[in-house]
Parts: sequence; C-alpha cells; structure tokens
Amino acid sequence: MELIRNFCVIAHIDHGKSTLSDRLLEETKTISERDMQNQALDDMDLERERGITIKSHAIQLYYNHTDGKKYTFNLIDTPGHVDFSYEVSRSIAACEGALLLVDASQGIQAQTISNLYLAIEHDLEIIPILNKVDMESAMIDEVSDQIIDLLGCEKEDILLASGKTGIGIKEILAAAVDRIPPPSGDPDGPLQALIFDSMFNSYRGVIAYFRIMNGKLSKGDQVRFFNTGKDYTADEVGILQISQIPKKTLKTGDVGYIITGIKESKEIKVGDTITLHDNPCPEGIHGFEEVKPMVFAGIYPIENEDFEDLRDSLEKLKLNDASLVYEPETSIALGFGFRCGFLGMLHLEIIQERLSREFDQEVITTIPNVSYIAYTKRDSDTPIEINTPSELPDPTVLDRVEEPYIRAQIITAPDYIGGIMSLALDKRGTLTKQTYLTTERVELSFELPLAEIVFDFYDKLKSISKGYASFDYAPIDYRASDLVKVDIKLNGESVDALSSLVHRDKAAFFGRKICKKLKELLPRQQFVIAIQAAIGAKIISRETISALRKDVTAKCYGGDITRKRKLLEKQKKGKKKMRQIGTVQVPQKAFLEVLKLND
Repeated sequence: MELIRNFCVIAHIDHGKSTLSDRLLEETKTISERDMQNQALDDMDLERERGITIKSHAIQLYYNHTDGKKYTFNLIDTPGHVDFSYEVSRSIAACEGALLLVDASQGIQAQTISNLYLAIEHDLEIIPILNKVDMESAMIDEVSDQIIDLLGCEKEDILLASGKTGIGIKEILAAAVDRIPPPSGDPDGPLQALIFDSMFNSYRGVIAYFRIMNGKLSKGDQVRFFNTGKDYTADEVGILQISQIPKKTLKTGDVGYIITGIKESKEIKVGDTITLHDNPCPEGIHGFEEVKPMVFAGIYPIENEDFEDLRDSLEKLKLNDASLVYEPETSIALGFGFRCGFLGMLHLEIIQERLSREFDQEVITTIPNVSYIAYTKRDSDTPIEINTPSELPDPTVLDRVEEPYIRAQIITAPDYIGGIMSLALDKRGTLTKQTYLTTERVELSFELPLAEIVFDFYDKLKSISKGYASFDYAPIDYRASDLVKVDIKLNGESVDALSSLVHRDKAAFFGRKICKKLKELLPRQQFVIAIQAAIGAKIISRETISALRKDVTAKCYGGDITRKRKLLEKQKKGKKKMRQIGTVQVPQKAFLEVLKLND
C-alpha cells in the first residue's frame, strides 16, 4: 500500500486535462509511441470530435521514483463541463489526491472553483498545476496569485507545466509520490470496495469498476453487492490499463474491474459496495452524492415498434452513464416513449447522439422542461411533482406552483458585466453578489429560475462575453412562481407534446413564436388549419394555414354561371365535412424545429 497513489485530474473545460494525461502516459511508457494518439483516454468518437471528456477514465501507471522504488499510480481523467460534474464527484470518492489544473492564459474559472470545493470536502490532497505555460498569452505571475488566494498555498507549491510540449511532467509525477498520501485501510479486514463506474459489454455482461477500501478480492470469490443484497461469483478481476488486464488478487488501495456475468443493468448500482458472501462488511461505503436530474424531456422512437429496442438501449446507456434517469410514458401525439431526466442541455444532446451512434436509435425529443411542484386548494400542504405540463392540476383547483431556483456563478472580464447583467435580468434573475477577484476578473452570483437557463442561457452568455465568461450552477430551492400552461391546438385538438409551462409574462410571446413556427412547418391540407396557443380556455395567439384549393370549375368552359356555382357549393360542403373529420399529422421535423425556438 505504501507504493500506491490514487489521484484524479480536475479542471474547468478546455484547460488541458486530457492532453496532460497523454503526457503522463507517455512519460511512464504506459502506451507505446506507435499506439499513442491525442486524447488517448477518451475512447468515444464523440469525445474526440468535440474535444471534450464525457466519461471519467481510470488507468494504472508505473513510475520509478528517484528513491529507487517503483510506484503504482491509479489516475482518473475527469470531464470539465458543468453537466458532467457528477462524474467528477464519483472519481473524487475513489482518490486520495487531485491534480488541479489551471490554464495559464485563462486563469481560474467557475468550474475550477466548483471542482476544487468538491475535492476539499472529501479531504483530498490538492496539487495545483499551471498548465499551458509555453503559450505567448500565459499570465504566469497573475494566475499564480489567483491560485494562492484560492488555496492559501505557497508560490513554490504551484507546478508549471505544458501538456503540449511536456514541460514539468517529471515534476508532477515526483509530486504525486511526495505529496499525495498512500491509501489507508485494513488489508486483513472484511472486503469493502466502492463501485465508482460501470460499463456494458455485449459478450461479458456488466463490468463494474471499483476501488478497494479494506480487505482483498480474488478471482473465484463469492461476492455480494451490499445495496441489492445479491450474491455472484467473481469470474474475473483485474486492473485497468489501456486494455483490461486480469489478475488473481487485488488488495486494499487497488483500483480495478470485476466481471460476474450480470446481464441485467438494474442488478448493479454505481455507488454500491462490494463485499464477500462469507465475511460481509458491517456497513456500505458512503461514497458520493446522489444525482438529481435538472432537465426533463420525452424521448420517443420514430416507429412505435422500436419501443422495446429503445428500452434496451437506454438500459445499456444507463450502465455507462449513471446520471441518466428514465421511466416509460405515453403521448397522444407520439405514442409510447420514455420520460428522461438529464443534468443539462449538453447532457441531453450527448445522450441523443449516443443513442444514434452506438445503438442506431433515431428518436424524437420533446421540448425540454424542468420539474415543478404544485399544490392544490383542497390540500395546500401536500406537494405534487410535475414533470410534464399535462400533469398540472386544473386551474380551478390549483393553489400555487413552485419552480426550482439555482445559484449561478459567472466569472468574466469587467468589460462584459453590463451585457451579462441584462441577460440575467431578462431571465428573471437577481444579482446576489459581485466580487472582483483581480482587476481583470469579476465574479457575479445570480439566483435564477432553472427553467430560464436550460435552453440557451449558456450560448448567449458565451456570445455576450466573446467566449470569456465561465459558468457554473448549483440548485438552491423551490420558489412560488406565476406559471401557466400554454397548450398548442391544431383545429381545436391539443398536441400534448408541444405543451409548455411558461411564466405568465412570457406566455403570449412564447405562444406567438410557436404558432408562427408551426405555420412555416406544417404541410397544407385540403382544409383550413387553425393553429392556436391557449391558456386554459383563453386563446392568446392564432395563425391560419389556408386550404389547398382544387379548381373544380376547370372543366366548365362557357355555359350558365349556375353550373359553376353548383360545383363550388359541392366543394364547400366537402371541405366543411373534411375539416370536421380530418386530422392534422405533425411531422417529426416540426418537433425538432420547435425545440430550436429559443435559438
């Protein structure tokens, strides 16, 4: 155990975590030069294309220190985007130390602070690293002062590095040995191992990744999953390198994987504890916080017969991404599908993309919304959770609706304060704090309704600040709000998939926007289509698609006018009848376009 070090790499998005991890792999010769590629630990095409890390990746390295001993490092590279902070919390639970990366040209950003607090809560040893010091725009002294203010460390504690050129890599490896404590635990006690991740292999079933806190685990042991209470045989245990390497036994402090032949995803839970059937541990490990989805959307197969395939795909995806939450639901317009919970809009986009690429599932996604709490007049103390607008009680019995609020932390240059303030106020936000971190960096704290930021807040913030503002948020509580349900009606029939809960002040504008968009998108029929936005029985907006008119009088040349009138009257009756019995099909493109309303 004295020769093991477990640590993760944490930073804001785009500060160079994956590139630095590549250099650590090269320096310790974990990957041969021939197999080396950029973002070596990011194994999804999606991660490489977008240049972001979506999943945490664990890998074992071996390092020969100057004291002549060979050390084993278990390194976890984590995502930096706010939507994937759940992955970071799980990685931190499996470590004793963290490399905190700060971009020398950008300084400390919102997610840097958020991840740092997460690491401090778990008593991790923090090694501050100033990355990208080789860039011309690097502000080494200024950013070093920011780190000293934030951590309270000495200037000599900060390591200077460059993931691109390899500067400072040897010093980082030496600091990991000298500063990060070895794992503590009882090697002879009952087995206690924390599952911090899992994945699905179509040949071998569910593979769980764990960190052993106490005891040891060998191939062939009868293991028990603490929370589910089920027993299995450890068919294979091993360590994680670029590929999985089987071992006979793993001891306290080791990070590895276990294959038990489980095929059902619900039998394994990330955050569960593995122990032995014969000698179980007295209690499970309290590893990391439970995740709460922030944004909800319906996901439906394009063809109804693909519903079961979509269920299987979501199940397998959940093993790889424990923060995904879903349950079956039905819609009059779209048939059978699933109500899914996501951590944010990027998370929703990634899940959609992964369903398409990894499982060949093309899906329709409804308008994303957040979870509300409603109270009725009959029972004003019992909360009713509202995940879809159709669940909202009738306005005659509704007492009040509460919506979730978040605390948003924005770090930016002083030049952009005015634009950011007006954006936040437009989104019903209130400024709670304004702090100058340095003369060139200011931290703004806002309290905002979550529903206002899920669509386009992040994109608009980036546009206003020319890409220089960083954004992080955390939920606070639920607050009463004047929300109304806006129904979209086509010829008097409500389309439940297009309904939304909107603040009363913005309802008319929102209704007009959707009606105009649908008028452009819906194909013309042989009868008039009325597109209406309504709050209860009150129509707040209307657009009309005129009917396609067939020229029934084309065959009449000359002759009495009454012949033409007779044919036109007959057509008029037919159109009236058609309007009564004709239904309007909403094409898939319309649903996808309405999602982009706020662009």
